[in-house]
Amino acid sequence: MNDIRNGDTVLVTGAAGFIGSHLCEALLARGQRVMALDNLSTGDVDHLDRLLGHKGFTFQRRDVGLEPTPAMREAGRIFNLACPASPAHYQLAPVDTVLSSVLGAWRLLELAQDSGARLLHTSTSEVYGDPLEHPQREEYWGHVNPNGARSCYDEGKRCAEAMLMAYRQQRGVDACMARIFNTYGPRLRPGDGRVVSNFVVQALQGADLTVYGDGQQTRSFCYVSDTLRALLALMDSGEVGPINVGNPGEHTMLELAELVLKLTGSRSRLVFMPLPQDDPRRRCPDISRARALLGWQPEVGLEEGLQRTIHHFRGLLGVRSVTVA
Repeated sequence: MNDIRNGDTVLVTGAAGFIGSHLCEALLARGQRVMALDNLSTGDVDHLDRLLGHKGFTFQRRDVGLEPTPAMREAGRIFNLACPASPAHYQLAPVDTVLSSVLGAWRLLELAQDSGARLLHTSTSEVYGDPLEHPQREEYWGHVNPNGARSCYDEGKRCAEAMLMAYRQQRGVDACMARIFNTYGPRLRPGDGRVVSNFVVQALQGADLTVYGDGQQTRSFCYVSDTLRALLALMDSGEVGPINVGNPGEHTMLELAELVLKLTGSRSRLVFMPLPQDDPRRRCPDISRARALLGWQPEVGLEEGLQRTIHHFRGLLGVRSVTVA
């Protein structure tokens, strides 16, 4: 094990995002100093409000693709979470998405090479595309459309993985990668295009729940605290990866919609819309590698996690709780 020592400086890119802000809190709780970066293109600085006065925390509004500052070279560990992660966001800015994935990864790999830091790059289950293998193992090469509506994200992340392995092999950079599957929890944002936040917000506001296709496509939902435990375990280990980080429980979109309606007490209806281009039909991680190498597996079930997420959105939207039979 290569644990982050108490007081070490850790650089987090994408720090004002959903997962990034939770990660900053977890690192500070472990006694680390955190240097947080985010260009706020999709992140929300309000996520960091409670941290801005912390003596171990600094924040810069900065693009990850820029030349690193001298202060960034003091970090002994680097978590790279900088990239739009929602189709609604990355399809509106495909050039920025590719540059964030590829140029951002290159800048941080160069920084890690110069400083000797260990770099954890967050890749994605999207590298598997619309998979022909199920569940998806890390050895699976994927089934990705390189020119489709999602390619800016899918192929950007695949290229970043290739670059990481090249830097390891040729230059000896201490780098590792996690492939994150759908993560949800407090600090998801209304309108971000992710299915959990879409369904919860629509249900709480009494709007129709938008289901794409026939609703039989599947996803696997991992609560944010479980995702964080996996990222920290991977950083603390000497493992390289890629390692799938996700919950192997597989649910159809109809099952998710019905559970959200039950937990919110909403009487919203389901409406069906055409399936977006290249939308994966099935998505479920094989986490055998994470169990064996990191001793990790998810602990929070979908119903419990959704209850916490719904509570977050009730407060955000000012919606009162209802009694659910």
